[in-house]
Amino acid sequence: MDLRAFDLPRYLSVLPLFNHLNPAELTRLAEGCTLLRFGRGDSVFRVGQPCEEFFVTVTGQVKIFAISPAGQEKVIELAGPGDSFAEALMFTDRAYIINAQALTDSLLLSVSKRAVLAEIDHDSRFALRMLAGISRRLHGLVHDVQAYALHSGVQRVIGYLLRDQLAEDCATGEVITVSLPVSKATIASRLSLTPEYFSRVLHELEVAQLIEVDKRDIHIRDAGRLASYTGAQPV
Repeated sequence: MDLRAFDLPRYLSVLPLFNHLNPAELTRLAEGCTLLRFGRGDSVFRVGQPCEEFFVTVTGQVKIFAISPAGQEKVIELAGPGDSFAEALMFTDRAYIINAQALTDSLLLSVSKRAVLAEIDHDSRFALRMLAGISRRLHGLVHDVQAYALHSGVQRVIGYLLRDQLAEDCATGEVITVSLPVSKATIASRLSLTPEYFSRVLHELEVAQLIEVDKRDIHIRDAGRLASYTGAQPV
């Protein structure tokens, strides 16, 4: 991608946070944005670094994660193309309390705190839009916590596989392919599962003839049956 030809105002206009801005406002906001390339494994930010911006993933995948005192990693979120992250942290006037790392070669859009605050001063509706976006993120995190506390590991894996599909909308016999965007170990951490357990669940679903696993491609043979599956019954 030729960054010199990248139309920042146009890109901003299709993002949910900014699609209400007029052309002049988009142009002004774009002046406070920077496109940054990260290679696979590069750190986007670390705990303790000053938080003066938030990010939007243009291409690639970014892992947002925490490290426990014992050194264990917990994946909090996976940010793919079009996803933003670190908006709420930017308003705290504190350093980052989590880490972000590029899982693949990625192109990120950095939106400076200065530019955001300038737009809030210009139009209070912009602040409401930012609050709505942060609220959606918080709602998603609460939903995740509920799932971890109330759902079995099998249900969590099935929920992840069907996250973009409504089982009732899929035709009977239709095979849906879900491509895992990152490693199985990373997805397992996102679901608060061990990699070994995640692999066992995939194997169990395959034995039940609900899915077929082809490396990172998961072929769902019957979304309706998969959605209603509760786990292997003891013999």
